[in-house]
Amino acid sequence: MVETTGGGPQDGAAEVLDRPLPDGVRRKVVQIVADGFGGLTVAELPAQLRQYARFTPNRRAKFAGNAMATALETDPLFRQRIGEKLRESQPELTGALDSGSPPPAADPLDVAAAAYVLRPPGWVKLVTAAGEEAQRADAERADEETRAELERLRAELDRAREHTRSETERLRAELDAAKKETDSLHRKLRSALADVKRGEAALRKLRGEMEAVRAEGQAQVSAAESETRRLKARLGETEAALEAARRAAREGRSVEDMRVRLLLDTVLDAAQGLRRELALPPVSVRPAETVDAVEPGRMTPKDIAARALSEDDPAVLDQLLALPQAHLVVDGYNVTKTGYPQMPLEKQRLRLLGQLAQLAAQTGAEVTCVFDGAELAAPVLLAPPRGVRVLFSKPGVTADELIRQLVRAEPPGRPVIVASTDREVADGVARAGARPVASAVLLKRLS
Repeated sequence: MVETTGGGPQDGAAEVLDRPLPDGVRRKVVQIVADGFGGLTVAELPAQLRQYARFTPNRRAKFAGNAMATALETDPLFRQRIGEKLRESQPELTGALDSGSPPPAADPLDVAAAAYVLRPPGWVKLVTAAGEEAQRADAERADEETRAELERLRAELDRAREHTRSETERLRAELDAAKKETDSLHRKLRSALADVKRGEAALRKLRGEMEAVRAEGQAQVSAAESETRRLKARLGETEAALEAARRAAREGRSVEDMRVRLLLDTVLDAAQGLRRELALPPVSVRPAETVDAVEPGRMTPKDIAARALSEDDPAVLDQLLALPQAHLVVDGYNVTKTGYPQMPLEKQRLRLLGQLAQLAAQTGAEVTCVFDGAELAAPVLLAPPRGVRVLFSKPGVTADELIRQLVRAEPPGRPVIVASTDREVADGVARAGARPVASAVLLKRLS
Protein backbone atom coordinates (compact mmCIF):
# COMPACT_ATOMS: atom_id res chain seq x y z
CA MET A 1 0.00 0.00 0.00
CA VAL A 2 1.12 3.62 -0.70
CA GLU A 3 1.45 5.77 2.40
CA THR A 4 0.25 9.38 2.22
CA THR A 5 1.44 12.38 4.14
CA GLY A 6 -1.28 13.85 6.34
CA GLY A 7 -4.98 13.38 5.68
CA GLY A 8 -5.09 15.40 2.38
CA PRO A 9 -5.68 12.71 -0.15
CA GLN A 10 -8.27 11.00 1.98
CA ASP A 11 -10.07 14.25 2.59
CA GLY A 12 -10.25 15.09 -1.14
CA ALA A 13 -11.22 11.61 -2.30
CA ALA A 14 -14.92 12.41 -1.97
CA GLU A 15 -14.73 15.41 -4.28
CA VAL A 16 -16.03 14.87 -7.86
CA LEU A 17 -15.18 16.85 -10.99
CA ASP A 18 -18.51 17.81 -12.60
CA ARG A 19 -17.07 18.75 -16.04
CA PRO A 20 -14.67 17.22 -18.53
CA LEU A 21 -11.00 17.48 -17.68
CA PRO A 22 -9.50 20.47 -19.59
CA ASP A 23 -7.31 19.45 -22.50
CA GLY A 24 -4.17 21.11 -21.15
CA VAL A 25 -4.62 19.45 -17.73
CA ARG A 26 -5.31 16.10 -19.38
CA ARG A 27 -2.08 16.28 -21.42
CA LYS A 28 -0.11 17.04 -18.24
CA VAL A 29 -1.83 14.15 -16.40
CA VAL A 30 -1.01 11.71 -19.24
CA GLN A 31 2.62 12.90 -19.17
CA ILE A 32 2.81 12.35 -15.36
CA VAL A 33 1.44 8.82 -15.78
CA ALA A 34 3.82 8.11 -18.67
CA ASP A 35 6.83 9.34 -16.59
CA GLY A 36 5.84 7.30 -13.52
CA PHE A 37 4.89 4.28 -15.60
CA GLY A 38 8.45 3.08 -15.94
CA GLY A 39 9.03 2.92 -12.16
CA LEU A 40 6.33 0.27 -11.68
CA THR A 41 6.62 -3.44 -12.20
CA VAL A 42 4.39 -5.28 -14.62
CA ALA A 43 2.45 -6.77 -11.69
CA GLU A 44 1.75 -3.28 -10.30
CA LEU A 45 0.24 -2.12 -13.61
CA PRO A 46 -3.43 -2.54 -14.46
CA ALA A 47 -4.06 -5.35 -16.92
CA GLN A 48 -5.01 -3.02 -19.78
CA LEU A 49 -1.67 -1.15 -19.47
CA ARG A 50 0.78 -4.03 -19.24
CA GLN A 51 1.19 -4.22 -23.03
CA TYR A 52 2.76 -0.73 -22.93
CA ALA A 53 5.31 -1.54 -20.22
CA ARG A 54 8.26 -1.58 -22.65
CA PHE A 55 7.29 1.65 -24.40
CA THR A 56 9.25 4.87 -23.90
CA PRO A 57 7.42 7.68 -22.02
CA ASN A 58 6.74 9.59 -25.22
CA ARG A 59 5.39 6.54 -27.04
CA ARG A 60 3.29 5.65 -23.99
CA ALA A 61 1.83 9.17 -23.97
CA LYS A 62 1.12 8.93 -27.70
CA PHE A 63 -0.37 5.42 -27.99
CA ALA A 64 -1.71 4.69 -24.46
CA GLY A 65 -2.92 8.16 -23.39
CA ASN A 66 -6.61 7.26 -23.27
CA ALA A 67 -5.98 3.94 -21.54
CA MET A 68 -3.73 5.56 -18.88
CA ALA A 69 -6.25 8.36 -18.22
CA THR A 70 -9.06 5.81 -17.82
CA ALA A 71 -6.97 3.61 -15.47
CA LEU A 72 -5.99 6.64 -13.35
CA GLU A 73 -9.65 7.60 -12.96
CA THR A 74 -11.06 4.13 -12.26
CA ASP A 75 -8.19 2.43 -10.34
CA PRO A 76 -7.47 4.15 -6.98
CA LEU A 77 -4.51 1.89 -6.25
CA PHE A 78 -2.87 2.71 -9.60
CA ARG A 79 -3.52 6.40 -8.92
CA GLN A 80 -1.83 6.13 -5.48
CA ARG A 81 1.22 4.46 -7.06
CA ILE A 82 1.48 7.15 -9.73
CA GLY A 83 1.06 9.77 -6.97
CA GLU A 84 3.93 8.26 -5.02
CA LYS A 85 6.14 8.43 -8.13
CA LEU A 86 5.07 12.05 -8.58
CA ARG A 87 6.05 12.88 -4.97
CA GLU A 88 9.46 11.34 -5.61
CA SER A 89 10.02 13.35 -8.84
CA GLN A 90 8.46 16.67 -7.69
CA PRO A 91 8.62 16.84 -3.88
CA GLU A 92 8.27 20.62 -3.64
CA LEU A 93 5.10 20.82 -5.74
CA THR A 94 3.45 17.84 -4.07
CA GLY A 95 4.41 19.06 -0.58
CA ALA A 96 2.88 22.47 -1.29
CA LEU A 97 -0.32 20.78 -2.50
CA ASP A 98 -0.50 18.59 0.63
CA SER A 99 -0.12 21.68 2.78
CA GLY A 100 -2.92 23.42 0.90
CA SER A 101 -0.79 26.27 -0.52
CA PRO A 102 0.36 25.64 -4.09
CA PRO A 103 3.33 27.79 -5.14
CA PRO A 104 2.11 30.93 -6.94
CA ALA A 105 4.93 30.82 -9.53
CA ALA A 106 4.11 27.27 -10.64
CA ASP A 107 2.37 26.59 -13.97
CA PRO A 108 -1.39 26.33 -13.28
CA LEU A 109 -1.58 23.30 -15.59
CA ASP A 110 1.19 21.50 -13.67
CA VAL A 111 -0.56 22.34 -10.34
CA ALA A 112 -3.94 21.13 -11.63
CA ALA A 113 -2.46 17.89 -13.08
CA ALA A 114 -0.63 17.11 -9.79
CA ALA A 115 -3.80 17.89 -7.80
CA TYR A 116 -5.82 15.59 -10.11
CA VAL A 117 -3.38 12.73 -9.41
CA LEU A 118 -2.90 13.33 -5.62
CA ARG A 119 -6.51 14.41 -4.88
CA PRO A 120 -5.74 16.81 -1.96
CA PRO A 121 -8.64 18.78 -0.40
CA GLY A 122 -9.92 21.34 -2.92
CA TRP A 123 -8.36 19.61 -5.92
CA VAL A 124 -11.52 20.11 -7.98
CA LYS A 125 -11.20 23.88 -7.54
CA LEU A 126 -7.56 23.74 -8.60
CA VAL A 127 -8.41 21.73 -11.73
CA THR A 128 -11.35 24.00 -12.57
CA ALA A 129 -9.26 27.15 -11.98
CA ALA A 130 -6.43 25.77 -14.13
CA GLY A 131 -8.88 25.00 -16.92
CA GLU A 132 -10.34 28.50 -16.74
CA GLU A 133 -6.84 29.99 -16.66
CA ALA A 134 -5.85 27.91 -19.66
CA GLN A 135 -8.99 29.03 -21.49
CA ARG A 136 -8.21 32.67 -20.67
CA ALA A 137 -4.63 32.17 -21.86
CA ASP A 138 -5.89 30.50 -25.04
CA ALA A 139 -8.37 33.34 -25.55
CA GLU A 140 -5.67 35.94 -25.02
CA ARG A 141 -3.33 34.08 -27.35
CA ALA A 142 -6.10 33.75 -29.92
CA ASP A 143 -6.84 37.45 -29.48
CA GLU A 144 -3.17 38.28 -30.02
CA GLU A 145 -3.04 36.02 -33.04
CA THR A 146 -6.25 37.59 -34.36
CA ARG A 147 -4.85 41.08 -33.92
CA ALA A 148 -1.59 40.04 -35.57
CA GLU A 149 -3.54 38.41 -38.43
CA LEU A 150 -5.67 41.54 -38.71
CA GLU A 151 -2.56 43.70 -38.93
CA ARG A 152 -1.09 41.34 -41.53
CA LEU A 153 -4.31 41.41 -43.54
CA ARG A 154 -4.40 45.21 -43.33
CA ALA A 155 -0.82 45.37 -44.57
CA GLU A 156 -1.67 42.95 -47.39
CA LEU A 157 -4.75 45.06 -48.20
CA ASP A 158 -2.60 48.20 -48.39
CA ARG A 159 -0.11 46.41 -50.63
CA ALA A 160 -2.95 45.09 -52.76
CA ARG A 161 -4.44 48.55 -53.08
CA GLU A 162 -1.06 49.99 -54.01
CA HIS A 163 -0.54 47.17 -56.52
CA THR A 164 -4.04 47.78 -57.89
CA ARG A 165 -3.35 51.49 -58.31
CA SER A 166 -0.06 50.85 -60.08
CA GLU A 167 -1.61 48.12 -62.20
CA THR A 168 -4.53 50.43 -63.07
CA GLU A 169 -2.14 53.17 -64.12
CA ARG A 170 -0.16 50.70 -66.20
CA LEU A 171 -3.31 49.37 -67.86
CA ARG A 172 -4.49 52.92 -68.54
CA ALA A 173 -1.16 53.72 -70.19
CA GLU A 174 -1.41 50.51 -72.24
CA LEU A 175 -5.02 51.41 -73.14
CA ASP A 176 -3.94 54.87 -74.32
CA ALA A 177 -1.15 53.31 -76.37
CA ALA A 178 -3.60 50.77 -77.80
CA LYS A 179 -6.02 53.57 -78.70
CA LYS A 180 -3.25 55.48 -80.45
CA GLU A 181 -2.19 52.35 -82.30
CA THR A 182 -5.83 51.67 -83.22
CA ASP A 183 -6.21 55.20 -84.60
CA SER A 184 -3.03 54.72 -86.61
CA LEU A 185 -4.31 51.40 -87.94
CA HIS A 186 -7.64 53.00 -88.84
CA ARG A 187 -5.83 55.70 -90.80
CA LYS A 188 -3.73 53.09 -92.57
CA LEU A 189 -6.88 51.06 -93.28
CA ARG A 190 -8.64 54.07 -94.77
CA SER A 191 -5.57 54.78 -96.90
CA ALA A 192 -5.45 51.13 -98.01
CA LEU A 193 -9.18 51.22 -98.87
CA ALA A 194 -8.60 54.36 -100.91
CA ASP A 195 -5.73 52.61 -102.73
CA VAL A 196 -7.98 49.64 -103.37
CA LYS A 197 -10.71 51.85 -104.81
CA ARG A 198 -8.18 53.61 -107.05
CA GLY A 199 -6.86 50.22 -108.14
CA GLU A 200 -10.39 49.02 -108.91
CA ALA A 201 -11.02 52.17 -110.95
CA ALA A 202 -7.75 51.67 -112.85
CA LEU A 203 -8.71 48.03 -113.43
CA ARG A 204 -12.08 49.04 -114.81
CA LYS A 205 -10.35 51.55 -117.07
CA LEU A 206 -7.92 48.89 -118.29
CA ARG A 207 -10.78 46.52 -118.93
CA GLY A 208 -12.53 49.20 -121.00
CA GLU A 209 -9.36 49.83 -122.96
CA MET A 210 -8.92 46.10 -123.48
CA GLU A 211 -12.48 45.77 -124.76
CA ALA A 212 -11.83 48.68 -127.15
CA VAL A 213 -8.61 47.08 -128.37
CA ARG A 214 -10.39 43.75 -128.78
CA ALA A 215 -13.19 45.42 -130.78
CA GLU A 216 -10.63 47.24 -132.89
CA GLY A 217 -8.75 43.99 -133.50
CA GLN A 218 -11.97 42.24 -134.48
CA ALA A 219 -12.72 45.10 -136.91
CA GLN A 220 -9.22 44.80 -138.39
CA VAL A 221 -9.65 41.04 -138.73
CA SER A 222 -12.98 41.59 -140.51
CA ALA A 223 -11.34 44.10 -142.83
CA ALA A 224 -8.46 41.71 -143.47
CA GLU A 225 -10.90 38.92 -144.23
CA SER A 226 -12.73 41.22 -146.70
CA GLU A 227 -9.44 42.18 -148.29
CA THR A 228 -8.46 38.53 -148.48
CA ARG A 229 -11.71 37.68 -150.23
CA ARG A 230 -11.14 40.55 -152.67
CA LEU A 231 -7.60 39.38 -153.33
CA LYS A 232 -8.82 35.83 -153.82
CA ALA A 233 -11.26 37.15 -156.38
CA ARG A 234 -8.50 39.04 -158.12
CA LEU A 235 -6.34 35.93 -157.88
CA GLY A 236 -9.09 33.96 -159.58
CA GLU A 237 -9.24 36.56 -162.27
CA THR A 238 -5.48 36.43 -162.56
CA GLU A 239 -5.52 32.66 -162.77
CA ALA A 240 -8.12 32.92 -165.52
CA ALA A 241 -5.95 35.46 -167.30
CA LEU A 242 -2.97 33.17 -166.79
CA GLU A 243 -4.86 30.31 -168.32
CA ALA A 244 -5.74 32.55 -171.23
CA ALA A 245 -2.11 33.59 -171.47
CA ARG A 246 -1.11 29.94 -171.53
CA ARG A 247 -3.53 29.31 -174.29
CA ALA A 248 -2.16 32.39 -176.06
CA ALA A 249 1.38 31.14 -175.46
CA ARG A 250 0.42 27.86 -176.96
CA GLU A 251 -0.80 29.89 -179.85
CA GLY A 252 2.52 31.76 -179.97
CA ARG A 253 1.57 35.06 -178.37
CA SER A 254 4.69 35.56 -176.21
CA VAL A 255 4.03 39.24 -175.48
CA GLU A 256 0.70 38.47 -173.84
CA ASP A 257 2.34 35.68 -171.82
CA MET A 258 4.88 38.09 -170.49
CA ARG A 259 2.20 40.61 -169.49
CA VAL A 260 0.08 38.01 -167.69
CA ARG A 261 3.07 36.63 -165.79
CA LEU A 262 4.03 40.10 -164.73
CA LEU A 263 0.48 40.75 -163.48
CA LEU A 264 0.46 37.45 -161.57
CA ASP A 265 3.75 38.21 -159.82
CA THR A 266 2.41 41.62 -158.85
CA VAL A 267 -0.75 40.12 -157.29
CA LEU A 268 1.17 37.43 -155.36
CA ASP A 269 3.64 39.98 -153.96
CA ALA A 270 0.75 42.22 -152.88
CA ALA A 271 -1.02 39.29 -151.11
CA GLN A 272 2.14 38.30 -149.23
CA GLY A 273 2.77 41.92 -148.18
CA LEU A 274 -0.82 42.23 -146.93
CA ARG A 275 -0.46 39.04 -144.83
CA ARG A 276 2.74 40.37 -143.25
CA GLU A 277 1.17 43.77 -142.60
CA LEU A 278 -1.97 42.40 -140.93
CA ALA A 279 -0.10 39.61 -139.02
CA LEU A 280 -3.11 37.30 -139.37
CA PRO A 281 -3.18 34.41 -136.82
CA PRO A 282 -3.36 30.81 -138.01
CA VAL A 283 -6.80 29.28 -138.28
CA SER A 284 -7.67 27.38 -135.04
CA VAL A 285 -11.14 26.14 -135.96
CA ARG A 286 -11.57 23.56 -138.67
CA PRO A 287 -14.61 23.54 -140.92
CA ALA A 288 -15.60 20.06 -139.78
CA GLU A 289 -15.95 21.34 -136.23
CA THR A 290 -18.69 23.80 -137.20
CA VAL A 291 -21.07 21.05 -138.32
CA ASP A 292 -23.77 20.26 -135.66
CA ALA A 293 -23.87 16.52 -134.83
CA VAL A 294 -24.06 14.06 -131.85
CA GLU A 295 -20.72 12.84 -130.52
CA PRO A 296 -20.35 9.33 -129.02
CA GLY A 297 -20.61 9.05 -125.17
CA ARG A 298 -17.47 8.65 -123.11
CA MET A 299 -16.85 5.50 -121.06
CA THR A 300 -16.97 5.80 -117.24
CA PRO A 301 -14.41 4.14 -114.90
CA LYS A 302 -17.11 1.61 -114.05
CA ASP A 303 -17.51 0.68 -117.73
CA ILE A 304 -13.73 0.37 -118.15
CA ALA A 305 -13.41 -1.82 -115.02
CA ALA A 306 -16.38 -3.98 -116.03
CA ARG A 307 -14.97 -4.41 -119.53
CA ALA A 308 -11.56 -5.55 -118.24
CA LEU A 309 -12.40 -7.50 -115.04
CA SER A 310 -15.22 -9.56 -113.53
CA GLU A 311 -17.37 -8.23 -110.70
CA ASP A 312 -15.84 -10.72 -108.19
CA ASP A 313 -12.23 -9.79 -108.95
CA PRO A 314 -10.63 -7.77 -106.07
CA ALA A 315 -8.67 -5.86 -108.71
CA VAL A 316 -11.96 -4.09 -109.55
CA LEU A 317 -11.89 -2.58 -106.07
CA ASP A 318 -8.26 -1.50 -106.53
CA GLN A 319 -9.14 0.23 -109.81
CA LEU A 320 -12.09 2.03 -108.19
CA LEU A 321 -10.02 3.15 -105.17
CA ALA A 322 -7.34 4.45 -107.55
CA LEU A 323 -9.78 7.02 -108.94
CA PRO A 324 -9.17 10.63 -107.78
CA GLN A 325 -10.88 11.49 -104.46
CA ALA A 326 -12.40 8.00 -104.09
CA HIS A 327 -14.53 7.36 -100.95
CA LEU A 328 -15.05 3.78 -99.68
CA VAL A 329 -18.14 3.29 -97.42
CA VAL A 330 -18.21 -0.11 -95.64
CA ASP A 331 -21.31 -1.80 -94.19
CA GLY A 332 -19.38 -3.02 -91.12
CA TYR A 333 -21.44 -5.88 -89.67
CA ASN A 334 -22.48 -7.03 -93.16
CA VAL A 335 -18.80 -7.54 -94.05
CA THR A 336 -17.73 -9.11 -90.71
CA LYS A 337 -20.70 -11.51 -90.58
CA THR A 338 -19.90 -12.53 -94.13
CA GLY A 339 -16.21 -13.15 -93.41
CA TYR A 340 -15.94 -14.26 -89.73
CA PRO A 341 -19.39 -14.53 -88.10
CA GLN A 342 -18.21 -16.88 -85.33
CA MET A 343 -16.20 -14.12 -83.58
CA PRO A 344 -17.72 -11.80 -80.93
CA LEU A 345 -18.90 -8.44 -82.23
CA GLU A 346 -16.10 -6.52 -80.51
CA LYS A 347 -13.41 -8.69 -82.10
CA GLN A 348 -15.20 -8.48 -85.47
CA ARG A 349 -15.03 -4.68 -85.30
CA LEU A 350 -11.36 -4.61 -84.27
CA ARG A 351 -10.30 -7.05 -87.00
CA LEU A 352 -12.19 -5.21 -89.77
CA LEU A 353 -10.96 -1.77 -88.68
CA GLY A 354 -7.35 -2.95 -88.57
CA GLN A 355 -7.60 -4.31 -92.12
CA LEU A 356 -9.35 -1.14 -93.36
CA ALA A 357 -6.55 0.98 -91.87
CA GLN A 358 -4.01 -0.96 -93.95
CA LEU A 359 -6.18 -0.54 -97.07
CA ALA A 360 -6.48 3.22 -96.47
CA ALA A 361 -2.70 3.51 -96.03
CA GLN A 362 -2.07 1.56 -99.25
CA THR A 363 -4.59 3.35 -101.51
CA GLY A 364 -4.86 6.83 -99.96
CA ALA A 365 -8.66 6.71 -100.37
CA GLU A 366 -11.12 8.06 -97.79
CA VAL A 367 -12.60 5.15 -95.79
CA THR A 368 -15.79 5.24 -93.66
CA CYS A 369 -16.99 2.16 -91.74
CA VAL A 370 -20.64 2.14 -90.57
CA PHE A 371 -21.94 -0.13 -87.77
CA ASP A 372 -25.53 -0.60 -86.64
CA GLY A 373 -25.80 1.11 -83.23
CA ALA A 374 -29.60 1.04 -82.79
CA GLU A 375 -29.48 -1.85 -80.29
CA LEU A 376 -26.56 -0.57 -78.21
CA ALA A 377 -27.34 0.23 -74.55
CA ALA A 378 -24.37 2.63 -74.31
CA PRO A 379 -21.84 4.19 -76.72
CA VAL A 380 -19.02 1.90 -77.85
CA LEU A 381 -15.61 2.97 -76.44
CA LEU A 382 -13.35 2.68 -79.48
CA ALA A 383 -10.20 4.42 -80.73
CA PRO A 384 -10.59 4.52 -84.56
CA PRO A 385 -7.42 3.60 -86.44
CA ARG A 386 -5.60 6.18 -88.55
CA GLY A 387 -7.29 6.87 -91.89
CA VAL A 388 -10.64 5.21 -91.04
CA ARG A 389 -13.80 7.09 -89.98
CA VAL A 390 -16.03 4.94 -87.69
CA LEU A 391 -19.76 5.78 -87.38
CA PHE A 392 -22.60 4.10 -85.41
CA SER A 393 -26.22 4.70 -86.40
CA LYS A 394 -28.43 6.58 -83.93
CA PRO A 395 -31.36 4.88 -82.11
CA GLY A 396 -34.20 4.42 -84.57
CA VAL A 397 -31.87 4.66 -87.60
CA THR A 398 -30.40 1.57 -89.26
CA ALA A 399 -26.90 1.31 -90.65
CA ASP A 400 -28.41 0.94 -94.17
CA GLU A 401 -30.15 4.31 -93.89
CA LEU A 402 -26.96 5.92 -92.53
CA ILE A 403 -25.04 4.58 -95.56
CA ARG A 404 -27.63 6.05 -97.94
CA GLN A 405 -27.35 9.41 -96.13
CA LEU A 406 -23.56 9.32 -96.56
CA VAL A 407 -23.94 8.64 -100.31
CA ARG A 408 -26.51 11.43 -100.74
CA ALA A 409 -24.19 13.84 -98.91
CA GLU A 410 -21.44 13.42 -101.53
CA PRO A 411 -21.34 15.83 -104.54
CA PRO A 412 -22.39 14.43 -107.93
CA GLY A 413 -19.45 13.07 -109.89
CA ARG A 414 -17.29 11.99 -106.92
CA PRO A 415 -16.44 8.25 -107.01
CA VAL A 416 -18.18 6.59 -104.01
CA ILE A 417 -17.81 2.81 -103.48
CA VAL A 418 -20.15 1.00 -101.04
CA ALA A 419 -19.13 -2.47 -99.79
CA SER A 420 -22.26 -4.46 -98.80
CA THR A 421 -23.99 -7.71 -99.72
CA ASP A 422 -27.40 -6.25 -98.82
CA ARG A 423 -29.24 -5.99 -102.15
CA GLU A 424 -31.50 -3.17 -100.90
CA VAL A 425 -28.44 -1.14 -99.89
CA ALA A 426 -26.68 -1.86 -103.20
CA ASP A 427 -29.72 -0.84 -105.28
CA GLY A 428 -30.29 2.30 -103.22
CA VAL A 429 -26.71 3.56 -103.45
CA ALA A 430 -26.55 2.68 -107.15
CA ARG A 431 -29.58 4.90 -107.81
CA ALA A 432 -27.80 7.68 -105.87
CA GLY A 433 -24.74 7.43 -108.14
CA ALA A 434 -22.47 5.23 -105.98
CA ARG A 435 -20.74 2.00 -107.06
CA PRO A 436 -21.80 -1.06 -104.98
CA VAL A 437 -19.24 -3.80 -104.36
CA ALA A 438 -19.98 -7.15 -102.71
CA SER A 439 -18.64 -7.78 -99.20
CA ALA A 440 -16.85 -10.90 -100.45
CA VAL A 441 -14.84 -8.78 -102.91
CA LEU A 442 -13.70 -6.49 -100.08
CA LEU A 443 -12.80 -9.51 -97.89
CA LYS A 444 -10.71 -10.99 -100.74
CA ARG A 445 -8.92 -7.69 -101.15
CA LEU A 446 -8.25 -7.37 -97.41
CA SER A 447 -6.93 -10.92 -97.13
